[in-house]
Amino acid sequence: MAADLRTGACAPQAVLPKGMHVLERGWLSSNNVLFEEGGELSVVDTGFVTHSRQTAALIDHAGGGRALARIINTHLHSDHAGGNARLARDRVASILIPAGLAEAALLWDVERLSFAATAQRCPRFAFDGLLHAGDLLELGGRPWQVLAAAGHDPDMLMLFEPDGRILISTDALWRNGFGAIFPEIEGEPGFREQRRTLDLIAGLQPRLVIPGHGSPFRETDAALEQAYRRLDALSSSPERNARHVLKVLLKFWLLQVGQAPMRRLIKHFERARYARIVHQRYFAHLSFDQVIERAVQELCASGAAALDASSVRSL
Repeated sequence: MAADLRTGACAPQAVLPKGMHVLERGWLSSNNVLFEEGGELSVVDTGFVTHSRQTAALIDHAGGGRALARIINTHLHSDHAGGNARLARDRVASILIPAGLAEAALLWDVERLSFAATAQRCPRFAFDGLLHAGDLLELGGRPWQVLAAAGHDPDMLMLFEPDGRILISTDALWRNGFGAIFPEIEGEPGFREQRRTLDLIAGLQPRLVIPGHGSPFRETDAALEQAYRRLDALSSSPERNARHVLKVLLKFWLLQVGQAPMRRLIKHFERARYARIVHQRYFAHLSFDQVIERAVQELCASGAAALDASSVRSL
């Protein structure tokens, strides 16, 4: 049943254990995975800040009015943790985050947390506990294994329920790919880590994968095959990966604002360290404006955006 077919819908309950709900969102907000814990609820990931009111309404609808007791973050990118502050304030929920991000979150280091690097927003929140790879987490009356899932983010975690072989893969595996490999554009390892994560998923042989974006799926072998091909293509050309990262950032911002003059778009990304790195590290023979304009043209060619006169809009 869908609460809002445009931006939030519940996955078919027949494929999920009793008391577990997947709230499928658009690409601006990550999916939310909801678990009933007696008279309370736990949620995995909370979406983007501009959707936080809707996230709360979707949780209320799917959870039948139960109180939200726990927020569990797979990682702290803005599209996965942007609803934390509002949900914790409104519901007095405790927040668990990956242990590798504890210091950055405590100090609210917006560079380490990627918010300054991506020029994205995430309201500050406090956390109450840490998740480590190897932990067992009780969710919906079942033990879920906490697994390291570096690649897209060095500290990202996945959750796996071994009896049902259900994997919450977050941004490590989607039906048609995986999250952008951000570490590589800074000269840090990411391709090798992403391959290890894909190998780990292959070894788990999940029957059902719940990605951070897109619908849950059972075709794990096909998704892995496509992900390996994608990873091979990106790792063979760091410049291709850099261009992909930049387009991901541009598309995310366009999803947020809808439409903007080219000049405003360029000015916005002058504040994004990742965009500046892509320019300086990979395409210094071009001006910054040229790098951004080329990325916009590539988005338009792929059907993800349109350029009308001097204005760019999301499609």
